[in-house]
Amino acid sequence: MESSTQKESTNALLNKLRAAVLGANDGVVSTSAVVMGVAGASSDNQAIATAGFAALVAGALSMAVGEYVSVSSQSDTEKAFIHREKRLLRKNPIDEERQLAKYYESQGVSAGTAKKVAADLHESNALQAHLRMHFGIDEDDLNSPLQAAIASLVAFTAGGLVPFLAVILAPDPYKLIATFVAVLVALIATGYFSAKVGEAHKLKAIVRIVIGGALAMLLTYGIGTLFGTAI
Repeated sequence: MESSTQKESTNALLNKLRAAVLGANDGVVSTSAVVMGVAGASSDNQAIATAGFAALVAGALSMAVGEYVSVSSQSDTEKAFIHREKRLLRKNPIDEERQLAKYYESQGVSAGTAKKVAADLHESNALQAHLRMHFGIDEDDLNSPLQAAIASLVAFTAGGLVPFLAVILAPDPYKLIATFVAVLVALIATGYFSAKVGEAHKLKAIVRIVIGGALAMLLTYGIGTLFGTAI
């Protein structure tokens, strides 16, 4: 039987994998949308490549900064929770132990067993027990803002490279179709892995993500074509 610590570790890993897959998907869709939009407005290969590179770099940096700020805020909040629990445990450890026992009673544990569990946990690691009870966090396993930012940067870049490389490496007559096909393949892959990580229905996830990505490319290409024609 899997322990609560193992479950928390597994959930944390799944969340990181899911974030990586979604970051890669964002890179694929946003970069391809920009490339297709510019391609619809202009046939200038240099302009298309420059726009794709700019979208790739700007998107990756934006994702990294956004993730850094978000995780930093979360980390600050979690540290405040930890400080609060330490203070409460110092001031009134008996009441805190009773509170822990009541929590286990509310989960269906008998009063006697709940008191023993609370006493054992207070003796081994009271802070950890209360942090998990109140906030579901572990003092030794807080997310690192820098690691989260780097992971987002890498994931977005990996996804964004698919349409970017397709549009600059494919022969001129096939640039658009090559980019479209490459993006669809990448979307199928990200849809499959996101469903696999989340243990969801794979076909539904793939169809949903492919339709969304294809619509984004077609719409931006259409807007680019109208804009280019107007100019």
